[in-house]
Amino acid sequence: MAVPRNALKKWEKVREFALGMPGAAEEFPWGESVAKVNTKVFVFLGVDDGSHPLGVTVKLKDEKTHAHALTCPGAEPAGYGLGKAGWVRVPLEGPGAPSAELLCDWVEESYRVIAPKRLIAELETR
Repeated sequence: MAVPRNALKKWEKVREFALGMPGAAEEFPWGESVAKVNTKVFVFLGVDDGSHPLGVTVKLKDEKTHAHALTCPGAEPAGYGLGKAGWVRVPLEGPGAPSAELLCDWVEESYRVIAPKRLIAELETR
Protein backbone atom coordinates (compact mmCIF):
# COMPACT_ATOMS: atom_id res chain seq x y z
CA MET A 1 0.00 0.00 0.00
CA ALA A 2 1.47 3.35 -1.02
CA VAL A 3 1.72 6.02 1.65
CA PRO A 4 -0.02 9.26 0.58
CA ARG A 5 2.62 11.98 0.41
CA ASN A 6 0.57 14.58 2.28
CA ALA A 7 -0.12 12.16 5.14
CA LEU A 8 3.56 11.16 5.30
CA LYS A 9 4.63 14.82 5.54
CA LYS A 10 2.11 15.31 8.35
CA TRP A 11 3.38 12.17 10.12
CA GLU A 12 6.99 13.35 9.84
CA LYS A 13 6.10 16.77 11.26
CA VAL A 14 4.22 15.24 14.20
CA ARG A 15 7.05 12.77 14.88
CA GLU A 16 9.66 15.55 14.83
CA PHE A 17 7.52 17.68 17.15
CA ALA A 18 7.04 14.79 19.61
CA LEU A 19 10.73 13.95 19.70
CA GLY A 20 11.52 17.62 20.36
CA MET A 21 9.71 17.54 23.69
CA PRO A 22 11.96 17.61 26.79
CA GLY A 23 13.22 14.13 27.63
CA ALA A 24 11.46 12.50 24.67
CA ALA A 25 12.89 9.38 23.07
CA GLU A 26 11.77 7.16 20.22
CA GLU A 27 11.43 3.42 20.69
CA PHE A 28 9.99 0.64 18.55
CA PRO A 29 7.99 -1.77 20.72
CA TRP A 30 5.57 -4.01 18.84
CA GLY A 31 7.31 -2.98 15.60
CA GLU A 32 5.89 0.55 15.61
CA SER A 33 7.30 3.94 16.49
CA VAL A 34 6.38 5.47 19.83
CA ALA A 35 7.58 8.58 21.64
CA LYS A 36 8.27 8.08 25.32
CA VAL A 37 9.09 10.33 28.22
CA ASN A 38 10.42 8.89 31.47
CA THR A 39 9.89 5.36 30.01
CA LYS A 40 6.17 6.01 29.39
CA VAL A 41 4.56 6.32 25.94
CA PHE A 42 2.94 9.68 25.23
CA VAL A 43 2.22 9.12 21.55
CA PHE A 44 1.94 6.03 19.39
CA LEU A 45 3.14 6.94 15.88
CA GLY A 46 2.57 3.60 14.20
CA VAL A 47 4.53 2.69 11.08
CA ASP A 48 5.33 4.72 7.98
CA ASP A 49 6.03 1.81 5.62
CA GLY A 50 2.56 1.67 4.09
CA SER A 51 1.60 -1.58 5.80
CA HIS A 52 -1.10 0.26 7.79
CA PRO A 53 -2.88 3.60 7.30
CA LEU A 54 -0.96 6.44 8.93
CA GLY A 55 -2.32 7.61 12.25
CA VAL A 56 -1.31 8.71 15.72
CA THR A 57 -2.67 7.74 19.11
CA VAL A 58 -2.62 10.31 21.90
CA LYS A 59 -3.92 10.52 25.46
CA LEU A 60 -6.40 13.39 25.76
CA LYS A 61 -7.74 13.93 29.28
CA ASP A 62 -9.44 17.27 28.59
CA GLU A 63 -13.07 16.38 27.82
CA LYS A 64 -13.51 19.01 25.08
CA THR A 65 -10.28 18.08 23.34
CA HIS A 66 -11.06 14.37 23.61
CA ALA A 67 -14.54 14.90 22.14
CA HIS A 68 -13.12 17.09 19.36
CA ALA A 69 -10.55 14.46 18.41
CA LEU A 70 -13.27 11.82 18.17
CA THR A 71 -15.17 13.96 15.62
CA CYS A 72 -12.36 13.52 13.08
CA PRO A 73 -13.33 11.06 10.32
CA GLY A 74 -12.08 7.60 11.27
CA ALA A 75 -10.99 8.60 14.79
CA GLU A 76 -11.79 6.11 17.52
CA PRO A 77 -10.94 5.21 21.09
CA ALA A 78 -7.67 3.28 21.09
CA GLY A 79 -7.80 -0.49 21.26
CA TYR A 80 -6.54 -2.85 23.95
CA GLY A 81 -8.59 -0.98 26.59
CA LEU A 82 -6.54 2.20 26.19
CA GLY A 83 -9.60 4.12 24.98
CA LYS A 84 -11.09 3.87 28.48
CA ALA A 85 -8.08 5.83 29.77
CA GLY A 86 -8.52 8.66 27.23
CA TRP A 87 -6.36 7.38 24.35
CA VAL A 88 -7.65 8.26 20.87
CA ARG A 89 -6.39 6.98 17.51
CA VAL A 90 -6.60 9.63 14.80
CA PRO A 91 -6.00 8.88 11.10
CA LEU A 92 -3.73 11.29 9.20
CA GLU A 93 -5.22 10.89 5.75
CA GLY A 94 -8.53 11.48 4.07
CA PRO A 95 -11.02 14.34 3.93
CA GLY A 96 -11.47 16.04 7.27
CA ALA A 97 -8.21 14.69 8.72
CA PRO A 98 -6.74 17.11 11.28
CA SER A 99 -3.88 19.43 10.37
CA ALA A 100 -0.34 18.76 11.52
CA GLU A 101 -0.61 21.80 13.79
CA LEU A 102 -3.69 20.45 15.56
CA LEU A 103 -2.09 17.02 15.88
CA CYS A 104 0.98 18.64 17.45
CA ASP A 105 -1.30 20.40 19.96
CA TRP A 106 -2.77 17.02 20.87
CA VAL A 107 0.69 15.48 21.15
CA GLU A 108 1.67 18.26 23.55
CA GLU A 109 -1.45 17.66 25.64
CA SER A 110 -0.67 13.95 25.74
CA TYR A 111 2.91 14.74 26.75
CA ARG A 112 1.69 16.98 29.58
CA VAL A 113 -0.52 14.16 30.90
CA ILE A 114 2.37 11.66 30.94
CA ALA A 115 5.54 13.69 31.63
CA PRO A 116 6.91 14.39 35.09
CA LYS A 117 6.38 17.91 36.46
CA ARG A 118 10.05 18.88 36.10
CA LEU A 119 9.94 18.22 32.34
CA ILE A 120 6.64 20.06 31.98
CA ALA A 121 8.30 23.01 33.76
CA GLU A 122 11.17 22.80 31.25
CA LEU A 123 8.63 22.83 28.42
CA GLU A 124 7.05 25.97 29.91
CA THR A 125 10.37 27.84 29.74
CA ARG A 126 10.82 27.19 26.01
